[in-house]
Amino acid sequence: MTSTTEPSGRTEPLSVEELSATTLLRFATAGSVDDGKSTLVGRLLHDSKSVLTDQLEAVEHASRNRGQETPDLALLTDGLRAEREQGITIDVAYRYFATARRRFILADTPGHVQYTRNMVTGASTAELTVVLVDARNGVVEQTRRHAAIAALLRVPHVVLAVNKMDLVDYREPVFAAIAEEFTAYASELGVPEITAIPISALAGDNVVDPSANMDWYGGPTFLEHLETLPVSHDLATCHARLPVQYVIRPQTAEHPDYRGYAGQIAAGAFRVGERVTVLPSGRTSRIASIDLLGEPVDVAWTTQSVTVLLEDDIDVSRGDLIVPTQDAPATTQDIEATVCHVADAPLTVGHRVLLKHGTRTVKALVKDIPSRLTLDDLSLHPHPGHLVANDIGRVKIRTAEPLPVDSYADSRRTGSFILIDPADGTTLTAGMVGESFASPEPVKAEADDDGWDF
Repeated sequence: MTSTTEPSGRTEPLSVEELSATTLLRFATAGSVDDGKSTLVGRLLHDSKSVLTDQLEAVEHASRNRGQETPDLALLTDGLRAEREQGITIDVAYRYFATARRRFILADTPGHVQYTRNMVTGASTAELTVVLVDARNGVVEQTRRHAAIAALLRVPHVVLAVNKMDLVDYREPVFAAIAEEFTAYASELGVPEITAIPISALAGDNVVDPSANMDWYGGPTFLEHLETLPVSHDLATCHARLPVQYVIRPQTAEHPDYRGYAGQIAAGAFRVGERVTVLPSGRTSRIASIDLLGEPVDVAWTTQSVTVLLEDDIDVSRGDLIVPTQDAPATTQDIEATVCHVADAPLTVGHRVLLKHGTRTVKALVKDIPSRLTLDDLSLHPHPGHLVANDIGRVKIRTAEPLPVDSYADSRRTGSFILIDPADGTTLTAGMVGESFASPEPVKAEADDDGWDF
């Protein structure tokens, strides 16, 4: 059972009913090395009473062995031996905790340049990204890099946490100057919402409890902002999408003709009686019923796992996409996208890959790599020929079968994909369909490679 607390001091465990009634927020942390990401996460977990007693005892013991008088809260997230030895974060550390107001999935991501792919992984599903800045150093190159990645991934909310305010005597002008510089840069990239909060993760100022040292700051604490941030989907304008994961046919005496199409709704909402199209075949029908947790419902929406039954007996299988007929995406075999290469082996022009989009996997060919993005200054290196680990660039891909893809700007779920090595199943690249803030100039299409006539 998760133990939680509110600023009011509640420390009793949440009941199952209370947990189910709270909303879920996924957020990721990012920042330069030694800015204090892991310490912030550790402080957040510690002060919100989300740390088990044996975990805290282990951290206290490890801290004493290293000659530290107080517990090093960063050890609550830096679990790898190499991370503890070097005092850095290497891999994404996921933590799950809850308060009486909300449940959280936290991704603590590395700050080193060579771990850019890890940050992309951690922030790809986040609704909020926390960018930490050392108050002594201000906005640095890595800060701009993380802001750019948040903009590329279209994370809707960004928190600028100006850390180590205790080391600059809690001076308001220091915080104001950093907040102004970062907000101007991130806004130029298209980040829709930026909130700046002055904190000291080591001392606990403005993390869970308000700081007595910064009476000039009248905004929320870090935890209060996380708890009260509106997280919702505009179902009136969201494109409804249901990737079919499994076809349910019990063929029992009780359900001799039952044929349901199960999956998690990726976006939008579906209603009984609504006319839908199955892609890529293009066949149409109406929703006869929707089953949710074994019970019939009239409407289901984003992230709910449902089983949909159609009025007509048409061919639907795993990998198909059920969409409203009046809001169906076009199918295409030519995809242009912004990608982050995550594998150690390079991605090259002519690379034969598997492309996984939703629940569908098809053969594909990398036709062109028009540009590689330099995150330091957002400049474009034209036609690099290949992308190596941690590179972000533009690619053109030809698939063996038509795919119903959305623009990533319209849907982060159905506008994303991964490229897979067909030889060993290794994930090569994470992709975002359509334009980005750093879209290159149109590149003239070249002739198809011989022998690959998709």
